[in-house]
This record gives sequence, structure tokens and C-alpha cells, in this order.
Amino acid sequence: MKKLTLACCITLAAFAANAQSKGKKTVTTKKATAKAVTPTLTLKTALDSASYSFGMAMGSGLKGNGLTSLNYDLLVKGLKDAFGAENFMLSREASQQAINNLMVEKSKGKFAAIRMEGEKFLENNKKVDGVKTTASGLQYMVIKSGSGRKPTAADTVTVNYKGSLLNGKQFDSNEGREPISLPLNGVIAGWTEGLQLMQEGAKYRFFIPYQLAYGERGAGQDISPYSTLIFEIELVKIK
Repeated sequence: MKKLTLACCITLAAFAANAQSKGKKTVTTKKATAKAVTPTLTLKTALDSASYSFGMAMGSGLKGNGLTSLNYDLLVKGLKDAFGAENFMLSREASQQAINNLMVEKSKGKFAAIRMEGEKFLENNKKVDGVKTTASGLQYMVIKSGSGRKPTAADTVTVNYKGSLLNGKQFDSNEGREPISLPLNGVIAGWTEGLQLMQEGAKYRFFIPYQLAYGERGAGQDISPYSTLIFEIELVKIK
């Protein structure tokens, strides 16, 4: 149930950019000289093979995240600047933000249907009897009331839970196992907020918009970016 950040996207791009210098440099050379002579690229050394492989890995990874092309001239310049320790055109912070912005833009288009499905569901769900909506957009329904105290965001709680997608597919659960203990400041925002509404012994059903769940990145193979999630949580005790 831990939070996912944008770091995975940034790390992929940074790793690939640092790793791909030889592979992309070779391709750029081919473009630059194509008008006169079209050289035949060959893999003569271990470095050649690794360089090309880094290029393949970078391209495949970025393509899988929705990218269809890049400004290859600037890509190669970034590679050369990084290896040459030259002055960069962007600060490290600005470059990370640029990567994030592009990935989020591509993700919005690729997963627009999932995002709209969640928004439509939540709009209709808030009209259902027994469903309450907080200021953040979190929705919940009380299945069973509790009688103990309520946790704070700094507490560690012991819970039973199961999580599902809107189509009913269950992606996570501790059913049949011991209750799980976790810190409320180390889970998704929907859990942090929702569990603070509960008393010990209570069981709630939460409808969590993507902004309070795993956001535009998703989690694992089952939770796509922009997914609205449904959790049933029983607050066993506060540690």
C-alpha cells in the first residue's frame, strides 16, 4: 500500500540518457552523413553491442510510456554534455520537471478513458444512499461502526482489507491471513485520510479517486494510471 512517486519515470529517463550515448550517437551520425554516404553500422566490440542495447532499452521503455518520438539532436546533445561534464542547458531540477511534464501529458491521452470512467463513477456514486464525500473527493460508506478511538496520521494501524478496480477485479487483499500493520503516513492519501475517520472495530468501504490513490503513474500490472479504486477496510486496532 505504499505511495508511488514520479521517481521511477525520472530514473528511467536519466538511466537511459546516461547509458545510451554510443547507440544514439551512432544513429545521429548516420542521419548526418546520409546525404553523402550511408554507412553500414556494425557491432564490432563489446562496447558497440552494449551501446546499441542501451539504446534499445531506452527506446522500448519510453515507447511503453506513450512516447512516439523525441528531438534526437537535443537528446544526443544532452548525452554529450553529461559525459563531457559541460554546462547544461537546464538545471537538474528543471530537467526532471520537463521529463515529468512530458510523461504526464502522454499518460493523460493514453489513459483518458480510464480517468473519465472513474470521474463518471464517482459523480454517480455520491448520489447513492449512505455514501459520503469529503472535501478532498474521497467517498466512503460505513459498513460497520466502531467504538474505539480514531487514529491520527502519525499512528500505525492494524487492518484487514481488500482492494478492487471499478470492474470488480480484486488486485490486493489480506483475506485468509493475519491482519497487517502499517503506518498511516506511509500509504496512499486516500488511506491516510479515510482511516482517520474510523474508530477501532469499524469497517468502511472507500471509493478513492486517482488523485488520492496511485495518481497518473498507477501501480504494478493491475492498477493503471488514473485508476479509481475501491477498498474495504476494517480497522482492527491502533498500535
